Amino acid sequence: MNSLAATGLARPRRWLSGHPLAADTLLAGLVLCLVVVGAFLAPRAERHPPGAVFLLLSAAACGALAVRRRAPRTVLAVTCALTVVAVVLTRGDGPPRTQIAMSAAVALYTVAVRSERPAALRTVVTTVTALTGVVMLLGAPPWYAQENFGLMAWTGLAGAAGDAVRSRRAFVAAIEERAVRAERTREEEARRRVAEERLRIARELHDVVAHHIALVNVQAGVASHIMDSRPEQAKEALAHVREAGRSALAELRATVGLLRQYGDPAAPTEPAPGLGDLGRLVEGFARVGLSVDVAALPAPPGAPGRAVGAEAAAAAVGALPGAVDLTAYRVLQEALTNVHKHAGPGARAEVTLRRGRYALELTVVDDGGKRPGAAAPPAGGAESGRAEAGGHGLLGMRERAVALGGSCAAGPRGPGTPGFRVCAVLPLPGPGAPAPRVSA
Repeated sequence: MNSLAATGLARPRRWLSGHPLAADTLLAGLVLCLVVVGAFLAPRAERHPPGAVFLLLSAAACGALAVRRRAPRTVLAVTCALTVVAVVLTRGDGPPRTQIAMSAAVALYTVAVRSERPAALRTVVTTVTALTGVVMLLGAPPWYAQENFGLMAWTGLAGAAGDAVRSRRAFVAAIEERAVRAERTREEEARRRVAEERLRIARELHDVVAHHIALVNVQAGVASHIMDSRPEQAKEALAHVREAGRSALAELRATVGLLRQYGDPAAPTEPAPGLGDLGRLVEGFARVGLSVDVAALPAPPGAPGRAVGAEAAAAAVGALPGAVDLTAYRVLQEALTNVHKHAGPGARAEVTLRRGRYALELTVVDDGGKRPGAAAPPAGGAESGRAEAGGHGLLGMRERAVALGGSCAAGPRGPGTPGFRVCAVLPLPGPGAPAPRVSA
């Protein structure tokens, strides 16, 4: 029953909300009825009924309320003026005719609702004071009649109600705006996280595919070249191809497992690669002809403890947080893959690890493929091409380092010096850790 009544009232309310002029006209008629009924029910009204002048002025004042939304201050001025005229012209007809002031109260409410608080407060105080004072001075005696004080009370309450409604509307609008802003922020945050996750997976796929495919390509070329003349070595090269392919598939399976949704088969639980696999990484490059020297320098410089060799260097660096360990491995993998792909024949790379108190520094330097007794590659050749290439390798290394709060710099070693240099600094967690910087 209540729901039916609510539905029946909702339709007229929606119609009136869409037709403000009709709603204000209906309100004006309702106020006029209240003014007329109040005038006939007032004390001593049976001996002094309201005359035609009062009724006409009341109709004019209430009729002005039909345009109260279009010109609220003008309507307020008109209703106040007609109220004063009605009170002055009917002062000899019995009790004070202040019922017409109901139209002024409605107009004052409208002004208070549609104005800012300081302006609304000034308007309410001025209107109540001026209207009541004029009616007391020029209206029917005595000036302290209860109708005059009722006029003050009703107009003051109308102004206070208008200010309260305005404050509530502003509060509701602020809540709705915050809700919309929060929803928009949540959507933007969700999109940002999705983009970051896609970028992270893209970096993983690039590192895995670029490294292993480069090794497979070289080994397959060697096998094809010596298949007829040295079949045993060709078989060995093909075995390396198979091993590299198996490693690539395993890492791809682990990476693609990140994309599985809830309810899919469990992703592989094989641990992510780290510096503990540095020996196997260097051995893989050694099979394709890239000589890699690995050393771990002590920190601070000059302290004893230099370790030579991939496994010894990894052991000297020690245990690292998972994210730092994976990033360090991927940076070294990409840097050595770039040396293999872009440096000249017979290239030699040097990997240096230095673990400080607050950061791990990785440096990969190659000689550009210079062979003993052979002319050095021309400056600005392969090194410049590597630095200006539009691939994702160098960008991926920088993004990985920056994601951890570190940095990565890559470029030619210097004028007249062949080769390329990559240096990454990865911060280690710890209280008071300073911002990492790439050493010169």
